[in-house]
Amino acid sequence: MSTLPDIGRIVAAHARLRPHKIGTRDSRRTLTFAQWNARACRLANGLLARGLAPGDRVALLAYNRVEWMEMYVALAKAGLVAVPLNFRLVGPEIRYIVEHCRARAIIVQDTLAERVEPLRGELDLATDAFIHLGETTPAGWTGYEALIAASSETEPAVDVRPTDRWALMYTSGTTGKPKGAIRNHHGNALMSLVTALDMSMTVDDAALLVMPMCHANSLNFLCTFTYLGATCAIDDRKSFDPEALLATMAAQQVTFTSLVPTHYIMALGLPDAVKARYDVSCVRKLMISSAPARKETKLAIMEHFANSQLYELYGSTEAGWVTLLRPDEQIAHLGSVGREWTGSRPIRLLDAQGNEVADGAVGELFSCTPYAFDGYLDDPVKTAEALRGDYCSVGDMARRDEHGFIHLVDRKSNMIISGGENIYPSEIEGVLARYPGVQDVAVVGVPHEKWGEAVHAVIVLRDGASANAADVLAWCRDKMAGYKRPQSVSFLADTDMPRTATGKIQHRLLRERLSTGR
Repeated sequence: MSTLPDIGRIVAAHARLRPHKIGTRDSRRTLTFAQWNARACRLANGLLARGLAPGDRVALLAYNRVEWMEMYVALAKAGLVAVPLNFRLVGPEIRYIVEHCRARAIIVQDTLAERVEPLRGELDLATDAFIHLGETTPAGWTGYEALIAASSETEPAVDVRPTDRWALMYTSGTTGKPKGAIRNHHGNALMSLVTALDMSMTVDDAALLVMPMCHANSLNFLCTFTYLGATCAIDDRKSFDPEALLATMAAQQVTFTSLVPTHYIMALGLPDAVKARYDVSCVRKLMISSAPARKETKLAIMEHFANSQLYELYGSTEAGWVTLLRPDEQIAHLGSVGREWTGSRPIRLLDAQGNEVADGAVGELFSCTPYAFDGYLDDPVKTAEALRGDYCSVGDMARRDEHGFIHLVDRKSNMIISGGENIYPSEIEGVLARYPGVQDVAVVGVPHEKWGEAVHAVIVLRDGASANAADVLAWCRDKMAGYKRPQSVSFLADTDMPRTATGKIQHRLLRERLSTGR
C-alpha cells in the first residue's frame, strides 16, 4: 500500500522534477532543490556513519538560517528524530531537554556553542557527536561542513515509515517543565496538504519564514511549501527588522509570510516614506497568529497589503492547526479564531465533569485533527491529560458563538480564582489594551490573604507614553465588573516582559516574579 511520502522523499522528488528551481535560501546562501537534496543526503549519511541509528534523537540549536532546512530534511531521510531547541534557552534548560530525550548528537551554531561547551563533560554523548555549525570549528568539535563534504550524496538506505517519529517538539514550558510532543511523518504530511488546500497554496508561491525555525509555526509552514515544491526563504536576522521585512518581500517577490501581531504593528508603524520604498503588491496571503490582534491592526494590514488575503489561525504543538479564520471573516467575526480546518471533527468544549457546554459558555477546548501528536515522551500522565479518545487538549478555555466560531478565553492554567470567581486574564487584557499608551499587557493572579488571589496587571507602555497605577485603576472602574478589575498595576520595559520564542507572554514567570518579589 502506498503512503504519503515523508519530507526527505519529497525533496528528493523535487530534485528530480525541478532540479534547478530555488528550493530554499537565506541572506547568505541560495540552494536549488538538487543542491538542497544533495547536502541533506550527505548530512544524513554522515550522521549514520557516526553510529546513529534510525529512531535516535538529534538536538538542534541555531538561530534562523538555511541550514535548518538541510537538517530537518536530512534527519527525515536518515530516520532520525529532530529535537529543535529554542535559541533562548540557557545551559541547564538545554541539558534538561538533551538528557530527557536521550539525544545521541547535537548540532550547535557557533555563536551558541558557549552555552553547550560547559555541558560537554555532563552529557552522555560521544565526543564526535558535538557538531559545530560555523566557519571555524573549535578543537573537540566535529565541523558541520566537514561532515557534509566527507559523506556520500546518495539517498540513505533507510526505510522510513509514516508512523515513525520525525520530531520531538518541546513545549515552551509556560506551565512548568517542557514536555516533548511526539510528531510523526504521516501527521506532518497531512498537515502540509491540508494547509495547502485550505489556503490555496501552490508551487508558484514564495514563502518567507520569520518565526523561529525551532518552533512549530515555521516547521509546519516550511513543510507545506516544501511539499508543494515552492521556494521557502528564511529570515536569518537575529532580531526582527521591520524595514528589512518589507525590503525582502519586495526583492524576493514573497507571496506569503506568517507573523505575530507585534511584527505587523512594527512594520506598519514605519514612516510612510519608508513604507513607500517597497512594493509589496506581490504578497497574496498573510497569516497572523500566536496572540490576539486588534481590529485596527487587521484593518491596517489589509490596507497596506492591498493585494493580500489575511488569515488567522489557532493551533498548538500537540494538535497542529485547530481553527482558521478566513479572509472574508476577519472583521465580521473579529475576536474569533475561526472554525475547524478541513478534515477536522467538530471541536468539543467541556466542563470540569467532561460534559459539553452550551454555546456561549466557557469550556476546555478539545480538538480532533487528523494530524495530532502521538503523546508526550515518557510522560503517560500528561499524555492521558491531553488526550481523551481521539480528542486533544492543551488546556485552553474557549466558547463557541451562535455561528459556530470559536473564541479563545484563556489557558486553564492562567485562570485566576478570586473569592470563588473564575477570572480569565485575556478578557481583562483586552480592555486594558485600549488604555492610552499601552503597548502590551499581561494580567496574572497574585496571592491575597482574603480572596486567595487578586488581579494584578503588568503593563508595557509605548515609547514616549506615561501612566501611573492610580489613573489606570480609576479608568477601569466603569469598564468591567468589580471582581474582574485589577487591584494593582505595575509597569515593565518591553525587554523585561518574559516571553516564549514566538512572543507569547509567559504568565507563569510573571506570577513567580510577583509572588517572590523578584
